[in-house]
Amino acid sequence: MKTKPLTVANPTSKRYAYRISKEENRNQLKHVAFANNENVNDGDSKKNDKQIIDLPKKKFYRQRAHSNPFSDHQLEYPISPDKMDWSKLYPRYYDSNLKQMTKQVTIADIGCGFGGLLVDLSPEFSDDLILGMEIRVQVTNYVEDRIIALRNNHKAENKYQNINVLRGNAMKFLPNFFYKGQLSKMFFCFPDPHFKQRKHKARIITNTLLSVYAYVLREDGIIYTITDVEDLHQWMVKHLDEHPLFERLSKEWEANDKCVSIMRNSTEEGKKVERKKGTKYIACYKRLPNPV
Repeated sequence: MKTKPLTVANPTSKRYAYRISKEENRNQLKHVAFANNENVNDGDSKKNDKQIIDLPKKKFYRQRAHSNPFSDHQLEYPISPDKMDWSKLYPRYYDSNLKQMTKQVTIADIGCGFGGLLVDLSPEFSDDLILGMEIRVQVTNYVEDRIIALRNNHKAENKYQNINVLRGNAMKFLPNFFYKGQLSKMFFCFPDPHFKQRKHKARIITNTLLSVYAYVLREDGIIYTITDVEDLHQWMVKHLDEHPLFERLSKEWEANDKCVSIMRNSTEEGKKVERKKGTKYIACYKRLPNPV
């Protein structure tokens, strides 16, 4: 099958100029802990103390809605969790004297989109490090720019230091980033339905992938799923029900869980479904102990 030729960016366009300016800003500030300014020089520190960074505009981050998870995306990933440098993503939680992180990532949003869930989870789980994984380049750039702006603009309150995003393929490389039993929560919000039957193998919930998720989830950790596609919901429920390491939680549990409440409307897709008065299908599963 022939692929479409890549579109060359027009260096005279507003989109190109906007992306270049944001890229420069990103390269300078993405690894900065704004509150203490330890990672910037004096000139940049004084500048950042007064500067308000505008939140990014989605119209300048055009990207296809879907991405082939089986393609070679030239992704960077560590060979093992021991080799992952989390200090660049969460500089506030790096102890420069001990040369180590003071916390580990415990919550992951797989396919985080434009980062709405990350932003809303941040204040609710201020003691947790929360990571979004997104495979699309421009969407990842948008979330990075959004977090940079939020950290800078709320540095007096020391907010949003506990969230970040990286470009990655969770279907291939999740164990490269996380230790066994490291995560307490995993979110799968409005994943790609892959409607055609021949594309079902690319769905983010399969028997094989659930075993990977069980590996990185601690016992009693939770998988959260939400979609507006009933067929996909039934697919995810079927595979989770069949897996021996997951047990579905009750509707009563869902009604009382704050994460369920947050994920209903925090994502772009969730808001779109709400505007169209569509149905949101939710299923949450607890990670069971390993069989003896």
